[in-house]
Amino acid sequence: GSEMCIRDRTTDVRYVKGIGEARAKSLEKLGIRTLGDLIAYYPMRWEDRTRTVPVRELIPGEYACVRATVAQDPRGGRIPGGRTLVQVRAVDEGGVLDISFFNQEYRKTSLHKGETYIFYGKADGQRQRRTMVNPLVEREGQQLLTGRIMPIYHLTAGLNQSTVARAVRQGLDECGDLPEDVLPDEVRRAHQLCYIGFAYENVHFPASPEALALARRRLVFEELFLLSCGLSLLRARRETAAGPVCRAVDMAAFYDALPFALTGAQRRAIEQSVADMTSGRPMNRLCQGDVGSGKTMVAAGCAWFAAQNGWQTALMAPTEILARQHYETLSPLLARLGMTCALLTGSTRARERRETLAALAEGRIDLCIGTHALLTEDVQYHRLGLVITDEQHRFGVAQRSVLAHKGVSPHTLVLSATPIPRTLALIIYGDLEVSVIDELPPGRQRVDTVAVGEKYRQRLNGFIHKQVAEGHQVFIVCPLVEENGETQDERKAVTAYAQHLQQQVFPDLRVSVLHGRMKPREKEKVMAAFAAGESDILVSTTVVEVGVDVPNATLMVVENAERFGLSQLHQLRGRVGRGKAKSWCVLLSDSQNEETRRRLKVMTDTNDGFKISEEDLKLRGPGDFFGSRQHGLPELKAADLSCDMRTLDEARQAAEALLAADPSLTAPEHGPLRRRVAALLEMKDGTLN
Repeated sequence: GSEMCIRDRTTDVRYVKGIGEARAKSLEKLGIRTLGDLIAYYPMRWEDRTRTVPVRELIPGEYACVRATVAQDPRGGRIPGGRTLVQVRAVDEGGVLDISFFNQEYRKTSLHKGETYIFYGKADGQRQRRTMVNPLVEREGQQLLTGRIMPIYHLTAGLNQSTVARAVRQGLDECGDLPEDVLPDEVRRAHQLCYIGFAYENVHFPASPEALALARRRLVFEELFLLSCGLSLLRARRETAAGPVCRAVDMAAFYDALPFALTGAQRRAIEQSVADMTSGRPMNRLCQGDVGSGKTMVAAGCAWFAAQNGWQTALMAPTEILARQHYETLSPLLARLGMTCALLTGSTRARERRETLAALAEGRIDLCIGTHALLTEDVQYHRLGLVITDEQHRFGVAQRSVLAHKGVSPHTLVLSATPIPRTLALIIYGDLEVSVIDELPPGRQRVDTVAVGEKYRQRLNGFIHKQVAEGHQVFIVCPLVEENGETQDERKAVTAYAQHLQQQVFPDLRVSVLHGRMKPREKEKVMAAFAAGESDILVSTTVVEVGVDVPNATLMVVENAERFGLSQLHQLRGRVGRGKAKSWCVLLSDSQNEETRRRLKVMTDTNDGFKISEEDLKLRGPGDFFGSRQHGLPELKAADLSCDMRTLDEARQAAEALLAADPSLTAPEHGPLRRRVAALLEMKDGTLN
């Protein structure tokens, strides 16, 4: 029986030869449950270990392969702390390599004087005497992990690179010709794509850099193609639904009542939304613009318009602080227009909550602002006609649909502060119309951005002192650091750094800390305290992206800026410059890498979020966009393999062309495609986020 090839993506991974119960448990931590998951667990990067480097050309701090001969018998034994140390000296024509193995006592007997090995590891030391600690060792001619392009995978505790690589190898061997090709032949040929079997084999174990490029392009194309097909079908399904009926109303009454003039872009977004709401079909619009571009006013205009038509509006924010900020902005403004607003969050007191619920059910509240507390069973609306979600972070499709079920299919407006290039928006939000707010309201100021190296540290610390002395506040953001696929404990790292700053650098200032391991409640407490001025410096991992207004913060410092994507840096920069005072963003990086320098230069040159996201895509491919925020979409795996914008466009056009010819994918040769798209949509409708 074991000879028979398992032919099914859904086979449980523990039945794959050589994997078994224990290993299956570890793999499950990586989200790998089935054979299909295993072969689609793509490497995060690849290392070219085909080249060996002479000892004297080793670069300290970088990984490399060396071919060297053991010069004398290994020596060593126990060292303090119960560890063992084995030391070996190896040589090649021009250099000496001293190697230390900790806790690998067997190396004493397994390495032999006079034999030649391939050592792969991180080099250190001086030019004449290089060193390596715990390198990978393989006998020349018996190489599995060197002499080729190696996949490097994301890991979790209990797994190392070779375990994962071996599991994937087993999976691929067991597949044989398993993966049925979902791409119809004509599409594959028209876009010069390789077969799926070749793609899986070469994305994990590339025969050459060229084969790897072909494999990546094929997998990314397929994923974007499937997504485009799915979203087009969703859109077609929705065009038949009826939306809450609205008649046109003169918006001048709204504009005139505002204490300030809206920008042309804001008015355009409102007009586009109003046109949707009067069309007879449910509006499904995304309004995107930079932090501070005034999306809240677009929400206000739409809520006012809905109220003129006798409909209620629900506005959903991802956190309590944000919900409160929206409420404080909108409530007084809309009161002038005769509208009632209410705030409903998890911490609303029981009595107040009962009163609000009664008023909502009776239709005495026009706009209810809140967190997902708006979604609980007991919240009933009188006539819910418009749902606005602030998609600053993930509002899943699931949450949106719960809300939608409370009314008839209401009009929906999604606000997003992530400017996404048009091409990508077409794919990600394939079932949304898009409005773009591409001008800042007058009075918003430019944040000056500088990129500097470590040697400016003293001057920067002086500048921080000066800002705080003037009564302002400072953000310091640290990236999560990855070593060889494993993320270090961010809580420890960022807390230790904050302690160092508090004790050694700014003993006279108040330093607070924020990290991703905190519970949402704790995060909100720290953020609210910082916003209230109870600390001077907030040290955090990227969680500060969650949009809390701290008008008093005038300086954003980003450590190791090279580890962030441009769009992320732009988001972080948007956290300052929200008050009256002049604001700065300082990007710290000692990276000598050309591309990094180019990326950081983009940040210092422009403040336009759309320009920046275009650049980001050019430099890094769409994986970053799909990766960092799931947008309530099916999780995309291949997009991380990064591809150029052309692939993105081609995949979308190919999907459109195919659906134009066969709108419901009924042709027999589109069977595999139809099944995969159906699976994708099924996921999307349910609980995807």
